[in-house]
Amino acid sequence: MSEEPLPPEETLETARELVGAGRPFSAHEVLEARWKAGPVEERDLWQGLAQVCVAMTHAARGNQVGADRLFDRAAERLTAFAATGRWAYGVDVDAVVQQARRHIGTL
Repeated sequence: MSEEPLPPEETLETARELVGAGRPFSAHEVLEARWKAGPVEERDLWQGLAQVCVAMTHAARGNQVGADRLFDRAAERLTAFAATGRWAYGVDVDAVVQQARRHIGTL
């Protein structure tokens, strides 16, 4: 994966495709590039989404503790972002938070 950040909408599209193809860690890398290059006001959004992907990677590898920690951190970051009321590029942040919390302890 390129370390060059994609525009926000393309970042989300690429990350979704990678997750759908069973490559959540690659999706994390795409999201990480966006969070490092994007405005500080959006950091919690991009970092939270990236953490969801890393949590999925841990879950796929059977690492319950790692998955739980990352799902929890992701939910916290995304909740903080949602509280700002900023545009999330069409992402239903509340739904992502709910899904992340549902996965905690379910391996």
